[in-house]
Amino acid sequence: MINKRFLVINLFLLTSIAFFAQRDKVENLPSFDKRKLHYGFYLGINKNDYKISLNDIGTVPNPNIIIQPTTGFNVGLIADFRLHKNINVRFEPGLITNAKEIYFNYLSPAKDSVREVSSTYLHLPFILKFSSDRYKNIRPYVLAGISYNYNFSSNEDNQDDNAAGQFRLKTSNFMYEVGVGIDLYLYFFKFSPSIRGIFAINNEIKYDKDPNSRWTAPINYLGTRAVFITFAFE
Repeated sequence: MINKRFLVINLFLLTSIAFFAQRDKVENLPSFDKRKLHYGFYLGINKNDYKISLNDIGTVPNPNIIIQPTTGFNVGLIADFRLHKNINVRFEPGLITNAKEIYFNYLSPAKDSVREVSSTYLHLPFILKFSSDRYKNIRPYVLAGISYNYNFSSNEDNQDDNAAGQFRLKTSNFMYEVGVGIDLYLYFFKFSPSIRGIFAINNEIKYDKDPNSRWTAPINYLGTRAVFITFAFE
């Protein structure tokens, strides 16, 4: 489960940055938002978990599965097109890396009860950004969008499955995302920290060939739920 302290600390960070930025009396980059099209890049970290729903089946009554996420990294490019003075559409292609451990606590022996899942995604989101009017050198915003995610590490086409120690996921996945952030107008560029949640639309698990598999048969749905902290430079 995503650590609540991870969210609280980063929300506090965004608030603190905004407070100090608005103290600057000189308006930086006064014509920046008049551009129809501009580019940038972003760096960030992510906490990537899975939402999971389970079935009770005869071979595995009351299954108990726990996901242990770790912190990953994301990097990418930005193309921003202004639709309106307060609305922009953005394309933010990037790469995401993360790792998780899945514990099938009902299985024995212990060596069969853990699967390590390391993933690298090509992340292709289309985002609508809704901004407030600018106040001095800050401009809060909210965003929402959808994305296509190509999982390079899915092993979907691997003939081995959990019986051979291989946990498989689907290669192509779709997500929706929502978030908040703050544009900070600095002397040479715009710096935009943001926090967003990303949630899978489709079921990402690739089921084992055996319909009664002890690993995949109890899983009705497995989908990404992640928190991204992103630092954009435009």
